[in-house]
Amino acid sequence: MSSETLHVPRENLSKKTLHLHYAITSLMEELEAVDWYRQRADDTDDESLKSVLLHNANEEAEHAAMIIEWLRRNDEVFAKQLKTYLFSEGPILDVEKKAEGKS
Repeated sequence: MSSETLHVPRENLSKKTLHLHYAITSLMEELEAVDWYRQRADDTDDESLKSVLLHNANEEAEHAAMIIEWLRRNDEVFAKQLKTYLFSEGPILDVEKKAEGKS
């Protein structure tokens, strides 16, 4: 899977960069799993299977949220951006303008 590939030699990366890579790669995989389960749930006409697939999608969303929280706790850039945008009100681009002092 391309998301697992490092773009530079491993020995050139700090432990922090490697840990962030692991988290980001895991987040991508969790979100991809949510998408796959939801698509399959939409595509099936078996209600019992649909309920299991949606349950699985929700579990993967929980895992993604845990990774996002780990990123917030371990990377100041993510922390700043999440603080700005998560749970904000109004149009997202207006939130950006306000954060940049442009409104």
